[in-house]
Amino acid sequence: MQITNRIHFRNVRGDIFGGITATVIALPMALAFGVASGAGPAAGLWGAVLVGFFAALFGGTPTLISEPTGPMTVVMTAIVTKMTASDPENGLAMAFTVVMLAGIFQIIFGVLKLGKYITLMPYTVISGFMSGIGLILVILQFGPLLGASNPKGGVVAALKNAPDVLTHISSHMGEVTLGLLTVAVLFLMPAQLKKYVPPQLVALIGCTVLSLVFFSGGGIKTIPEFSTGLPTLVMPTFTLEQVNTMIIDGLVLGMLGCIDALLTAVIADSLTQTQHNSDKELIGQGLGNLVSGLCGGLPGAGATMGTVVNIQAGGTTALSGLTRAFILLIVVLWAAPLTQSIPLAVLAGIAFKVGIDIIDWKFLKRAHNLSWKAAAIMYGVMLLTVFYDLIIAVGIGIFVANILTIQRLADIQADRVKAVDSHDDDALATQEARHLMREANGRILLLDLAGPMSFGAAKAITQRQSIVENYEMLIIDLTHVPLLGVTATLAIEKMVEDAYAKNLKVFIVGGEGKVKERLRKFDILDRVPQQNRVQTRVAALQLAVAQLKGYTLEQIQQEMGMDSSYVSTANDTDATNQTSSSDRNLK
Repeated sequence: MQITNRIHFRNVRGDIFGGITATVIALPMALAFGVASGAGPAAGLWGAVLVGFFAALFGGTPTLISEPTGPMTVVMTAIVTKMTASDPENGLAMAFTVVMLAGIFQIIFGVLKLGKYITLMPYTVISGFMSGIGLILVILQFGPLLGASNPKGGVVAALKNAPDVLTHISSHMGEVTLGLLTVAVLFLMPAQLKKYVPPQLVALIGCTVLSLVFFSGGGIKTIPEFSTGLPTLVMPTFTLEQVNTMIIDGLVLGMLGCIDALLTAVIADSLTQTQHNSDKELIGQGLGNLVSGLCGGLPGAGATMGTVVNIQAGGTTALSGLTRAFILLIVVLWAAPLTQSIPLAVLAGIAFKVGIDIIDWKFLKRAHNLSWKAAAIMYGVMLLTVFYDLIIAVGIGIFVANILTIQRLADIQADRVKAVDSHDDDALATQEARHLMREANGRILLLDLAGPMSFGAAKAITQRQSIVENYEMLIIDLTHVPLLGVTATLAIEKMVEDAYAKNLKVFIVGGEGKVKERLRKFDILDRVPQQNRVQTRVAALQLAVAQLKGYTLEQIQQEMGMDSSYVSTANDTDATNQTSSSDRNLK
């Protein structure tokens, strides 16, 4: 059952409770991602409010909770770093412009109804990319978790700075204690307690209270002060030097948001036994990111944790997502000062745990056992994502994975192209066909095609062309071909031309629907006489053997003791004479 975000009030209690529960998880995550991205805690909160509101109102998955996510934050962090480095004055505005572009791309994808194609990516690429993003988040939060600040330069600079962080760990013992305690709570909190309160909120409140009680004079770095009230609009900002980079970054961010949201929507479907509207969801996500960028908020997507909690708490309609956005709005407008005592090390610990959770540990453990090629793609994409470039990592991964897939499909299709010239070949399934091939005595070549024939089969067809001159009759059996690609059709056309050039007679078997239309468009059917275009393999063999022996069709059928109904297009006249007449017409 496909549904959309129609709001009704038959489940108000469940929706409101689901929204409140999702808010409890969203608040610490939004603050953590805002700080981690470099755009500030307010950006994280506004991203959670605006993306969540518009995605819930206009999206296609009623129970989906949308907010800044780990993958989106990692990409946004790279964009903020790049843009502020190139233009310190306008870099942040340019980064938010990229968020707007991402939203526009998502809307375009939805309008063009591309939702069903977005997630058609090899799992090895998705796994490597997500694991790479998780590693980036872990590496970037390692320093702040232990009380240090990350140097400029991204992942490589953070890794180079790690020994220095460990060397001076004693000078930040208060923050180290809070950060490690946060991680411990997130990992070790009993599952029974998690049902009643999310560990992120326990760590956020508990460690903040500990900070105020025991480390109030210890120079603990906390969330910087940010203004409350409505956000200031960020006008789209471009520079000629960065416009191409911004468009590409916007496309990548939009694609990642689409994948993140739609994969979470699939999880929501499995929990609610419904089916989301992918295209409508992309439009809702795009509107959310467009408005979030205009208001200086982080980009967001469907969040798995928030969505699952919302459904488990009773949320069934978009009212739960709207409730969550409204509560967060109250926090941003009036309760923001309460967040300014939260230590940065605590937020780093929350983001650190998110990074660990994003890594696809399950696939990492068994990838090398499944296939060394799959493992190579996955690890290659992961390393390129971490140390080189997100875009290039995904592009190379998809290219290599598709090439390997094409090669496998080509090999499968080539195996379905069989040249038969003997009566004892396994491709001859009926006794009648075996009798007729025995009578032909090696003078008939049967080209047996089966399954979809794309460019992968063209090479195999062309290879069979070299042996055509050894025969007098060529039968091309397309009975079991549901799809005929252009390249394969051209290979068949060349084989027919070569057969006629070497004075062979050609028969076409089967070929209906789109296959027949493709043969007609390439004028292949017009080159084969009408009486040589039949519906069964036995019919073609009867006609071919009759012409080889100079018999009428009735004579060969009587000699073989066969039913005349096999031949649906031939009539009672001499098949040899008909073919000769047709050949003269072709000439």
